[in-house]
Amino acid sequence: MTSNHGIAAALAALALSCSAGTSQAADCGTINLGAALSATGIYASNGNNTRNGYEFAIKKINDAGGVKIGDKCYHFKVTYYDDESTPARAAQLIERLISQDNIKFVLGPYSSPMTKAILPVTEKYKTPVVQAEAASRSLFTQGYKYHFGIIATSEKYLTPVIDMAIEQAKKAGRAASSVKVAMIFQDDSFSLDVRQGVVDAMKKNGITATIDDRMPKDLNDLTAFFTKVKALKPDVLLISGHEKGAATAARQMGEHKTDVPLVGVTHCESAKVVKDFPKIAEGFVCPTQWDETMKASDPMFGTAMNYNNEMKAAHPEYKTVPYQTAQASAAIYVWKDAFQRAGSLDQETVRQALIKTDLPTFYGHVKFDEDGSNPGKTIVMRQIQDGKYVVVAPPAVAAGPVVYPRAVNY
Repeated sequence: MTSNHGIAAALAALALSCSAGTSQAADCGTINLGAALSATGIYASNGNNTRNGYEFAIKKINDAGGVKIGDKCYHFKVTYYDDESTPARAAQLIERLISQDNIKFVLGPYSSPMTKAILPVTEKYKTPVVQAEAASRSLFTQGYKYHFGIIATSEKYLTPVIDMAIEQAKKAGRAASSVKVAMIFQDDSFSLDVRQGVVDAMKKNGITATIDDRMPKDLNDLTAFFTKVKALKPDVLLISGHEKGAATAARQMGEHKTDVPLVGVTHCESAKVVKDFPKIAEGFVCPTQWDETMKASDPMFGTAMNYNNEMKAAHPEYKTVPYQTAQASAAIYVWKDAFQRAGSLDQETVRQALIKTDLPTFYGHVKFDEDGSNPGKTIVMRQIQDGKYVVVAPPAVAAGPVVYPRAVNY
């Protein structure tokens, strides 16, 4: 009888323990984040990649017990609105999130133009924003106090391609100043910052652009540019127009049978150039903020490769995980870290914690400068070789050499 009573007591205790555990999980509070994110319009593709990154990280963090503040737990939840890839709409929606939906912490939209539009609003309301998708250097020169960006700024994106071209010229016994550069950029803050980085790199080496054009606003037809490229035969071709500009450029390079030995293009992955234009994209050199072979890790996501594998399992449509997705997940992790160190949900206390962020992640180290940027973040260059992305720079992380000239097979 005593034995039966003991068993009953043990079962009762176990049931109570399980009930308490379940109750504790159910009793977690909610940290509401808000985001205006492109579900339609020219930025829709990367808007979707960004949302996938946010949601992947939120699920992983929530499933692991959420955010611990004191003796309480909190789960992340995001309220999304479609900014329609329109800056004015993004600003309106952030105003709505803060003033009507009572959102006290904001996630960034996709792209520099969208972010440029929302920052005056978040500053007005003293609402902290951590963004992972806007690289324009100009966003960090306005004196904003509530803006934190984790990614490498845009002037770094294509400058390594100039270095590659100079190296090849010197191997051929030519001066750096002899390198002929043709470039075309979208007329937006991100792409113009990319261009400025290239211009500064060329100036240091005595190079003047052979062609320096702007894309049309609809990004649909670059025929005039490629006609000049064919006639002037540059050594290097540089293209920055987000995913639509990259796709248009790749398609029309094929149509015009454009043969340039070194080609640098932003947004290769999200433009799906390997899938849609495999022959033309061969040899493209593409900047990325993140690669699964990077030596970066953290306790939540593990290594960069572990994140890559888990994201592919969650999203089988990704043959290559876009860096936009990885950096979006890293932004959520930065928020988790800041809330836990703040030990509070007070906006100003959390902002002070963000200022002191010094966090290793699977995406790279995050440590904010006074201007809210993450200056330690570097750009990784990958070249499309045999239909796969191969890291070719910087040398410390390169998996192989640059193929030069690129193999053209139209």
